[in-house]
Amino acid sequence: MLVHFGLGFEPVAALAWVAPLPVLVVAPRVGAGAAVTAAFLAYFGGSAGSWSYFLHSQSIPLPGAVAILVGSPVLFAATVALFRRLVRVGRPVLAGVATPALWTAALYAVAVTNPFGVMGTFVTSQGDEPAVLRLASVTGGWGVEYLVLLAPAALAAALAPGVRLAARTGITVVTAAAVAAALVWGAQPPPAAPDHVRVAVVARSEPNWAPDPATPAGQRVLQSYVDALGQLPPDVRIAVLPEGAFGTDRARLASLTGPLADVARTKNLHVVTGAIVKDPQHTYNTALDVPPAGPVVEYRKWRNGSSPITPGHDLAHLEGRPIGLEVCMDVNGPSPTRDYGRAGTGLLLIPASDEDTDGWQHSRTALLRGVESGTAVAWSAARGTPTLSDATGHVLAQTRTGATPMATTLADVPLGPGHTPYSRFGDWFAWLCALVAVTGLAFTVRRTRRESQTP
Repeated sequence: MLVHFGLGFEPVAALAWVAPLPVLVVAPRVGAGAAVTAAFLAYFGGSAGSWSYFLHSQSIPLPGAVAILVGSPVLFAATVALFRRLVRVGRPVLAGVATPALWTAALYAVAVTNPFGVMGTFVTSQGDEPAVLRLASVTGGWGVEYLVLLAPAALAAALAPGVRLAARTGITVVTAAAVAAALVWGAQPPPAAPDHVRVAVVARSEPNWAPDPATPAGQRVLQSYVDALGQLPPDVRIAVLPEGAFGTDRARLASLTGPLADVARTKNLHVVTGAIVKDPQHTYNTALDVPPAGPVVEYRKWRNGSSPITPGHDLAHLEGRPIGLEVCMDVNGPSPTRDYGRAGTGLLLIPASDEDTDGWQHSRTALLRGVESGTAVAWSAARGTPTLSDATGHVLAQTRTGATPMATTLADVPLGPGHTPYSRFGDWFAWLCALVAVTGLAFTVRRTRRESQTP
């Protein structure tokens, strides 16, 4: 129940901090088989609310969905097994720090080796807690992942049988101080941003993937967006539409950009839209910036999962502004957002397309990437949760598709600094977790060999 409500699609953030605790408390008190089985079933059963989503996902193929649904409980069981072993051989401190390290290091390995990235874990559960997420600007999301799991692991180690009073006290005090320090620092007000821009995110509630504006159906969709853009307040300077809002080939691209350019000139705003653009040899999933004057800027999506669409590899900025473009699944991994942070980008405009159920979760994954790299985020998602957030993880405005024909929200968005310790030094904390996890595993292996050699 704690896993379900603490790590689900719309989690209760506080429950994520205690979700692993019952299994971790029980693990040293029962046999290895019982502990591992309980851990697997707890996580597997807790994820039941996501089974239908993964097994019928439009973006994740069935083998990948099965790997996620089974792999996560297996990893959780492995971390519990490591915790149990270290506690039982008299190393409660190492158990407290190595358990979250193993989990975090394994997730990092998954994130950098698969095309879908990672979301929906402990760090995503804290998506509405900017005081917690601010740590990601230094450690990346891996530090938040570790911290949320460290608290129950350390508490369970302190409560384990056979642990001396001094060790119990030390583990509890040090962990409480570390968590409190991170939260107090994260709660400090951010420095005032010198530059702001009024941004709107606009998404049709009726799902229409890549309609061709040269067809009657596509013309109706295009006109609905032109009408919605025309009704925006006069101080809005950027409007962001969803991923795949239109589809066309290169030769007929003007049938899309022409009407958008007209409203952009009239309203003096940048219109950013997702579009599937076909060249003679390639198809690209793009974000197009149609400015009030000047040429259209095109960004090509980096992460396309298992789609045959050709990936891009370049960054793209609005002319003369530290404002960049991404598309949807690009936020599932550290790059390209970290590359934008290194380039000093203060705001990312991201057309996206979700599947209703995962709308909040994916919007918070985008928000996390912004915190990591010091960028504000404008997330415009079809079938999702269009959201505007600042560079410290505060949600400035959000809405949901479905309630009205056109979901629109806007806010005055402060541009972030674009430079953070994480954008500069990268995944150093994930590698530190790998070192701590290997230390814990090596100790258990050495101890097991020693016990097997004892008469």
